[in-house]
Amino acid sequence: MKRITIAAALLLAFGLAAGSLWAHHSPTAVFAMDKGTAWKGTLTKVDWVNPHIDVFVDVKQADGTVDNWKFESNPPSWFKHAGITRADIAKAIGQVVTVGGVPARDGTKYGYMFKLTFADGNSLELQLKNEETK
Repeated sequence: MKRITIAAALLLAFGLAAGSLWAHHSPTAVFAMDKGTAWKGTLTKVDWVNPHIDVFVDVKQADGTVDNWKFESNPPSWFKHAGITRADIAKAIGQVVTVGGVPARDGTKYGYMFKLTFADGNSLELQLKNEETK
């Protein structure tokens, strides 16, 4: 019985570790890093949680339809180190912003944000950590 308990505990530990590794991905594995573009739309939400902050933007298409995009970015600790708070971005909720970044490889309305330009022309330019750009 003791061996079964130890085996189960080890299996659980390996499973949790694998899940953690899967959750933290390299941007190059998910995003088309060679397809940089910009999206203009209304900022609707900012999620300021680990492992990455997310901004949500409603992008109006030429035919009048609206696409809801989610853009991932650096972790909150990176923004804190750069002197940027959630409030600095959230103040633009409801305003038109331009997101510079790259789309997901799978074609979904998901991207990686490198630059966020506010309606007043001010912008935040982001960089990936060195190990993620190799």
